[in-house]
Amino acid sequence: MRILFIHQNMPGQYKYLAPTLANMGHEVVFITKQKTIELKGVRKLVYQPHRVAHASTHHYLRLFENSILHGQQVARVAQQLRQEGFIPDIIIAHPGWGETLFIKEIYPRSPLLSYCEFYYTAFGADVGFDKDKEVMLDDLCRVRARNSHLLMSLELADRGWSPTQWQKSRHPAIFQPKIATIFDGIDVQKVQPNADAVFKLPDGKEVRKGEEVITYVARNLEPYRGFHIFMRALPELLKLRPKARVIIVGGDNVSYGSAPKEGGNWREVMINETGLKSDRVHFMGQLPYNDYVSLLQVSSVHVYLTYPFVLSWSFMEAMSAGCLMVASDTAPVQEVLKDGENGYMTDFFDTAQLNRTIVKALEDKDSQRLRDAARKTILDNYSLQICLPRQLQLIEEVAGKPVAQRQMAS
Repeated sequence: MRILFIHQNMPGQYKYLAPTLANMGHEVVFITKQKTIELKGVRKLVYQPHRVAHASTHHYLRLFENSILHGQQVARVAQQLRQEGFIPDIIIAHPGWGETLFIKEIYPRSPLLSYCEFYYTAFGADVGFDKDKEVMLDDLCRVRARNSHLLMSLELADRGWSPTQWQKSRHPAIFQPKIATIFDGIDVQKVQPNADAVFKLPDGKEVRKGEEVITYVARNLEPYRGFHIFMRALPELLKLRPKARVIIVGGDNVSYGSAPKEGGNWREVMINETGLKSDRVHFMGQLPYNDYVSLLQVSSVHVYLTYPFVLSWSFMEAMSAGCLMVASDTAPVQEVLKDGENGYMTDFFDTAQLNRTIVKALEDKDSQRLRDAARKTILDNYSLQICLPRQLQLIEEVAGKPVAQRQMAS
């Protein structure tokens, strides 16, 4: 088959799927803004919108204008691809940035499989969840408007694919029947328990399994992933556990939500708010992947907090590594983690309860049972060995053509 992927940040959710299809003998083309990443056997075509939304555009519509600009430029690249004679048997794309808006104008007969990651609503999910952030009518109206390109993309798609049942449930009910639920897949061979793992701190000190290490990971340190709550809990936690070392991974940019109103970044803001000064707390920034895995492997307790929002890969990878999980009792987490069965849950906002739960986990003499159960949850439901065949089957259904049964990429 000829397969066209579209994702502005290649590989995105297609890290394993795209090279697997190429390895199986399919002709795979990837349209992206990403200039540095390459995938084996995949032809990459890079685009860039010719401008950004005008500052004079109504603020409800700036995201939509940017989506139009992305969609336009992808259409131009696809038009050149068509002129070369490339007609995809299936288009697999993430609609989050508007890239698929005009793809059917270029390829009207090619079925579109859309990655339905999230659909924004004014109530019941991330908006209005955090008590620190007051929600005004202007915010609610803006949230409704920000779905404009997603709604157009939903109507356009022949089928959809969502990573979790909860994320699927956020989409309009009328479209849910055409959305399958398949997780992206965790490489359980790469991310697995390792009793001999070593993690090196910036000062050269090596941390090993068995030491009291509390870990927290997010792409960026921000409220959507409960960073402010974790930081507020730390001063008391450090008193409760005088031998504990806290290792925090994440950048200072904004992935979700907004930057602090007072300026700077959330790490600086929360250090100032809490007055935190401790040589037992280590901010690592963003780590190379192998170092990140090593950190998970030496973790005594891994803390994961999130708004009701997209579930993080790091949460699943921590479970795959056999971490002892302490996670927020929020909707996306509840789908995977069961309190007392494969980890512990805590109220997102209650720092005292968070600390009690962390201490309980550290003192749990039967904690290996929870670690093993966390790993088994991923092995049985979310591993590449489970998810990748399901993705290939969905592609067959949408394309109406068989996927060759050659050796899959490892």
